[in-house]
Amino acid sequence: MKEKTLIKVKNMERHYKSGEGIVRALDGVSFEIKEGEFIAVMGASGSGKTTMLRILGLMDDLTKGEYSVQGLNVEELPEEERTYYRLTQLGYVFQDYALMNEMSALENVYVLSLMEGNTKKESIATAQEALEKVGLGNKGDRIPDQLSGGEKQRVAVARAIAKKPKILFADEPCANLDTHTSEQVLEVLRNLNKNFRQTIVMVTHEQWHTKYASRLIKLKDGKIISDKKLRK
Repeated sequence: MKEKTLIKVKNMERHYKSGEGIVRALDGVSFEIKEGEFIAVMGASGSGKTTMLRILGLMDDLTKGEYSVQGLNVEELPEEERTYYRLTQLGYVFQDYALMNEMSALENVYVLSLMEGNTKKESIATAQEALEKVGLGNKGDRIPDQLSGGEKQRVAVARAIAKKPKILFADEPCANLDTHTSEQVLEVLRNLNKNFRQTIVMVTHEQWHTKYASRLIKLKDGKIISDKKLRK
């Protein structure tokens, strides 16, 4: 079965003004991402990896070039439609868990579904399913202070996948975790990719994290210097 292309990027550029000069955070980047891939993006600080993730996640605009998701030229979409697509089709996991301390793990996962207009019964069901996927099905009643750092990040992953996004973006999801806890979170991501065909794009600065990915893109000074498959 032929893999579908989810993302197409051609000659992507992102420029910022810095004093009297221009910083080329991205400088002519081109690539495609297929459905079911687990992409790790690496590069030194200032290489453009977070900028690229923000543009792919529709949180920032490109300066020049072309970017399409599922055949949609997102740069041409009205802002309201871009926002709707971002909220309904894309998932995000960041360094900080951004959990609400007064809410249980289950409530942290299903509150966004309620805000989108789904019933409480539907929202709880999808949240419980997501927690089970990340191995926390029996900890839905715990508040964040009763969870370890790795468990908090797994709740954040569950929140991101509860709406069944086409693509999950993760920006250094293990930056605040020790090695053992990082392994647990990365195993969750690999399981989502392998068993549920979740497409994942993850920025990381740790080389050993790439063993969980299926493909590695390396950036330097806003350009791709390497793009290779790691596994099927």
